[in-house]
Amino acid sequence: MGIWTLHGDGRRIAPGAVVKPEERLGWGSTIAIGGQHVVAMFGATFLVPIITGFPVTTTLFFSGVGTLLFLLLTRNRLPSYLGSSFAFLAPILAYGPGGGKPLETPEQIGQALVGVFVAGVLLAGVGFLVQATGTRWLEKLMPPVVSGAIVALIGLNLAPAAWRNFTQDALLGTITLVACILFAVLFRGFLGRISIFLGVVVGYLAAVAMGRVDFSGVATLIDQQAWIGLPTFHLPSFGDPVAWALVPMFLPVVLVLIAENVGHVRGVATMTGDPTINTRTGRALVADGVATTLAGAFGGSGTTTYGENIGVMAATRIYSTAAYWVAGIIAVLLSFSPIVGAILFTIPNGVIGGVTTVLYGLIGVIGIKIWVDNQVDFSRPVNQYTVAVAFVVAIANFTMDLGQLQFGGIVLGTVAALAIYHGGNAIARARKTGADDGGPIVPIGQLGGDPR
Repeated sequence: MGIWTLHGDGRRIAPGAVVKPEERLGWGSTIAIGGQHVVAMFGATFLVPIITGFPVTTTLFFSGVGTLLFLLLTRNRLPSYLGSSFAFLAPILAYGPGGGKPLETPEQIGQALVGVFVAGVLLAGVGFLVQATGTRWLEKLMPPVVSGAIVALIGLNLAPAAWRNFTQDALLGTITLVACILFAVLFRGFLGRISIFLGVVVGYLAAVAMGRVDFSGVATLIDQQAWIGLPTFHLPSFGDPVAWALVPMFLPVVLVLIAENVGHVRGVATMTGDPTINTRTGRALVADGVATTLAGAFGGSGTTTYGENIGVMAATRIYSTAAYWVAGIIAVLLSFSPIVGAILFTIPNGVIGGVTTVLYGLIGVIGIKIWVDNQVDFSRPVNQYTVAVAFVVAIANFTMDLGQLQFGGIVLGTVAALAIYHGGNAIARARKTGADDGGPIVPIGQLGGDPR
């Protein structure tokens, strides 16, 4: 785990001071902060398997394991929790029955895991490249107008799925949606940052009160006294042509994960006042890539650094990696309870519809925030067309088949954004009218809070 020095007397933080990554408070306080990180990540992390049909406890297991791996690979100096990434939702759901419905069979899960695995390998490869060459090429590839468009179009592409779930129980969907909004606007600090989680709790309690929750599966496990058990593991179907046909849909996800990790590193460097943390960008990408690859190899969802947990750090001014070790260990321990997974799978579709209306929209807003924060000039035609074409392609879910390969709205929208931006600027340079360099890559935060 490494060695942490005790911050002060281990109990108090002086005004204006921060607990650095290499420091810790007393173990009682550290465990409490770690538990708070678990609560912060839980709402978004468990929603991904609920929406996709992946096993909840398996996703929770690899979330915890991924966090511990991240801490090890970044040499215990970069605080982060790796929760389930919402960027994977669209490509994973493409393997299912359609209509935004979760995957229904082990065969479908095995097919989707191929894409998760490949995305993890590619992300780790980018991390090694960044370690060798630096981040400047990323800044050129994904300037704010492009990165913002890619992030936003992933959320907008999922909007129809949110509507289909919402209409299955509009009353529960409305209750959940309103609860999420009220918690976000009425509360500050920690409660405001976990508004998604609290909204789900309110919607779920309303569903229980109205008798719209089926507890039969939970009751069976209780009768069997199945309080402890191994998570359900699945293997990727590498030999299935169907699995590889949709793998290109995961390529834009890699771009999102790159931007999220870069943003996380820069955010932590700014909050701690330690610019040397930026030198760990390559390691962060490798670590998240390895965690996602491991999850894809055995049945978990792809991971990413979590904005909810950055919020906890900002509120507490405690950046100790010791707290994240505690959080990762707690997540792993929770994953060994089948009853936890069974309870989460009783959440009605209406509640899921209400919360995903918020989540998918927030992904879109994060993309827009990138443009605002970086003052993207939309009077430039190349910027206008970069976003306009990419959005319509993604929202309408344009498709293209090339042999056995199938490209959906997210892939085609991403290709459109990159091609129009870079192609347009190349033409402008050729005509000597000047070109927009797009500015630096932006710390976009996480899709889980990301969202993620």
